[in-house]
Amino acid sequence: MARYKMRQRLISIGEDYTIEDEHGRPAFKVDGKVMRIRETFVITDPNGKEVATIREKKIAIRDTMNILRNGATIATVRKALISPLRDKFVVDVSGGPDLEVKGSILEHEYEVERGGDTIATISKRWFTIRDTYGIETAEGEDDALLLAIAVAVDEMAHDPGEQGKG
Repeated sequence: MARYKMRQRLISIGEDYTIEDEHGRPAFKVDGKVMRIRETFVITDPNGKEVATIREKKIAIRDTMNILRNGATIATVRKALISPLRDKFVVDVSGGPDLEVKGSILEHEYEVERGGDTIATISKRWFTIRDTYGIETAEGEDDALLLAIAVAVDEMAHDPGEQGKG
C-alpha cells in the first residue's frame, strides 16, 4: 500500500505541482501544459520519466479525459451519465477490467473500484492541511495510473460547467 499527498484543485494550466509520498518526499511531478486546443497534464517520476499524460477530449458527449502512456491511450475517464445521490465516473482501461470512481468527488472522499474491490481511496481525513487530500493505493496497483485518474476526476469535477454543484 502506498499513500500520496495531493493539493486540492491540483493545478492550473501552466503550473507545476509535486505529488509527495506519505513521508513528504517528491514522488511524482504534475505539469499543466499550456495547450491551445485542450487541457493536458503530464505526470513524471522523480527522474523526469513520463509515466502518464492526461488529455481532455474536446469532442465528447460528456466530460472525458484520456490517460496516455508512451503515446498510447491506457485509460479513458468519463463522467457517468446518471449518478443519483453520489458522484460517479467510469474508467475504461485498455486491455483490462474497467474501473469505477464513486463517492463525494468535490469533498475528496471517494474510492476507485475494480469489480467491487477498492484499489484506491481518496480522502481529506488524513491531512489537517487545508486544500490537501491523500490517495492511498492498494499493493501491486499502477500508482501512476491511479494518480492520473485522480487528476482527471479533480479537473472534470471542477470544470466551469460544474461550478455551483459544490
